[in-house]
Amino acid sequence: MRLSSPTLPGVDKDLFSEINQLKKAKNAVILAHYYQEPDVQDVADFVGDSLELARAAQKTSADLIVFAGVHFMAEGAKILNPSRKVIMPDLRAGCSLSDSCPPEAFARFRARYPDHFIVSYINCSAAIKAQSDVICTSSNAVGIVEKIPKNQGIIFAPDRNLGAYVAKATGRDLVLWQGTCIVHETFSERKIIELKIQNPEAELIAHPECEPELLARADFIGSTSALLKHVCESRTSTFIIATEEGILHQMRKRAPGKKLIAAPPNGPCHCNECPFMKLNTLEKIYACVYNEAPELTVPDDLRIRALAPLERMLEWSV
Repeated sequence: MRLSSPTLPGVDKDLFSEINQLKKAKNAVILAHYYQEPDVQDVADFVGDSLELARAAQKTSADLIVFAGVHFMAEGAKILNPSRKVIMPDLRAGCSLSDSCPPEAFARFRARYPDHFIVSYINCSAAIKAQSDVICTSSNAVGIVEKIPKNQGIIFAPDRNLGAYVAKATGRDLVLWQGTCIVHETFSERKIIELKIQNPEAELIAHPECEPELLARADFIGSTSALLKHVCESRTSTFIIATEEGILHQMRKRAPGKKLIAAPPNGPCHCNECPFMKLNTLEKIYACVYNEAPELTVPDDLRIRALAPLERMLEWSV
């Protein structure tokens, strides 16, 4: 798709202008995750991590919610806003972690622990949320688990690495579903050690979805928003960042004088980029807002069951 303009030459400038005009005309809001391409982040009305985006979706007064993220995020926006139209630039933008937890298999897993409280990471489908007692994000997972009575058994799903991190932080014995994120399990410990040798002043900062061996080497562990805040506030000038490299765009904007190194993956691939997040582009956002499609819907019975644990998370995270 190419738009031409005598006053705004260049595709990107045209698309920014056209998208902003469409947003005003349609009372639309664009919510984007930190892992999106820089242009997508820059055209968004709100950029955040999963918890921040859930809160933004809950509070919006827009008629049209454009979710530049992945499928489970847009589902969450629809669950919280049943009367509003939720659209995605590309419905193929799924999530490997969400896909690692099929609802039927999880139901059989739950049945083995009938008295356990179910804490599900927000990176899961609406069908998994509907089977849960409370949802959490990487920002609030430790706090959510700490609110549950100590004598209560807990299942934590679907991310085993985040679950192991929460278990260690809280001292709780969690039953873990064995799901992982393809991005956060790809980082090369050997290459990171080499980077630390080359940059001895650097801090290794990591998302808790990373594998335990990498987290054991990290100087700071936190959610995407916590990593961003740490880079901005720390006196350290060099960071090796073990999470999806889309966050580096916001880090460069907010901490322009700092040296930021994306943690390298195993092999020659760009596996530290989420292929699903990167399906969303500026061109697709324009087409999405213009056509008000593709629309994401959630069956009402499923939405109602998934709403309660999401609302409980937001209440517990105040």
